[in-house]
Amino acid sequence: MTAPIQHGGGLSRAIGRYGGVALDWLDLSTGINPCPPPLPDIPASAWHRLPDADLVHRTEMAAGVFYGTGKHRPLAVPGTQSVIQQLPALAAPGRPAAILGPTYGEYHRVLSLSGLPVDLISDISELRPDHGLAIVVNPNNPTGRLLPRDALLDIADRMAEQGGRLIVDEAFGDGVSGNSVAAEAFAHPGLIVFRSFGKVFGHAGIRLGFVMAVPAVLEALAAALGPWAVSGPALSVAEQLLQGDIESLRSRIAERKAGLDEVLSQAGLRTIGGTHLFSLIEVTDGAALQHALCEQHILTRSFDYAPGWVRIGLTPDPASDLRLLDVLGKVAA
Repeated sequence: MTAPIQHGGGLSRAIGRYGGVALDWLDLSTGINPCPPPLPDIPASAWHRLPDADLVHRTEMAAGVFYGTGKHRPLAVPGTQSVIQQLPALAAPGRPAAILGPTYGEYHRVLSLSGLPVDLISDISELRPDHGLAIVVNPNNPTGRLLPRDALLDIADRMAEQGGRLIVDEAFGDGVSGNSVAAEAFAHPGLIVFRSFGKVFGHAGIRLGFVMAVPAVLEALAAALGPWAVSGPALSVAEQLLQGDIESLRSRIAERKAGLDEVLSQAGLRTIGGTHLFSLIEVTDGAALQHALCEQHILTRSFDYAPGWVRIGLTPDPASDLRLLDVLGKVAA
């Protein structure tokens, strides 16, 4: 799997094929909060100057409070994808990597392009002593599979004992209270944790994520990414929103998820997984359903490796729920 992956969010591509303009479309193809909080004021200095150490420090401290890492500061990075690109350098040379799948396809693509042998495993029991890197997206995208934190820490112990590392991608972890292993990563040589800012806050365009790991790993990643890796405006936005009204944000997401699940239930569709930011359904032909929805200017996400799956993100409001239900009813008819 080395070809470019067709991710969700390809609205321009869909418009090119099915017509319309962006405002006509209901884009449900991504797992991003459709009701983001208002952007805070960004100081002119954030645009005018390179991000200084104090701004980076304040933002990482705010992230530490938000993610529950105590005195430890997560490393701010320009999106989780930027550190996925660095994974080959963190892998044990010559040893295969194991990815608990099916999951976010960039892990397989990046590792394969580096020449590293990659095993796609369906159960954590398939980990072997020769695996030098293990990757678990938790909760998983797109299935929502969730491994308990104690199980993850046991795996991290096992990987450390065999001279390897466990990567836990908690990009959708904000919807699962009490299951994060982020705090433990700062003292565990076999554990690295990724978190995504843009998904739950709905501002994915600023490209921001955070990494939790032992100091040596964080230093190596920071050196690989280079100076000023995260923009000043992104840091300024994150510093403020991470300290904002989180409960209202979570309540709004929960409301939108309940609305989506009610639509899918009324439409008679079978939900087989998901997270707080999307639902995964199974139908006879996922590509055909996606095509039919696109003809009505509703964009979802199908999967070539699972022909019956369709991932549907949250709508921004009840009116959009009704639009989706109406279209699903027409498609079924």
